[in-house]
Amino acid sequence: MPRVTHFDIHADDPKRAARFYSDLFGWKIEKWQGPVDYWLVTTGPEDEPGIDGGLMVRTDPGAGTWNTVEVSSVDDAVSKAVQAGGSVVIPKQAIPGVGYQAYCRDTEGNVFGLHEPDESAE
Repeated sequence: MPRVTHFDIHADDPKRAARFYSDLFGWKIEKWQGPVDYWLVTTGPEDEPGIDGGLMVRTDPGAGTWNTVEVSSVDDAVSKAVQAGGSVVIPKQAIPGVGYQAYCRDTEGNVFGLHEPDESAE
């Protein structure tokens, strides 16, 4: 059964948001060295329960926190989401060395991510 594996917090000023969450919760937040402006959020030790995530520049005026679910195929999951009445917000894209990601909106207007791990993604 797919589980939530990651969250994204959208912010008008990610550096300001990083300071806020770091000060508030003690989260470790570092700028990702990938092709987009993105900050990796580590919420605690790997050997303890929890979910890590990221901070990103707000791209949608209503965007707040988006949860991502790991799936075996982003293409199949997007197709199922659309068949179930949802819509695509951000089509499938490669995250080099990480995998493939897409974002959909459910029937209630909530946005969520779909992630297919694949270290060979370019």
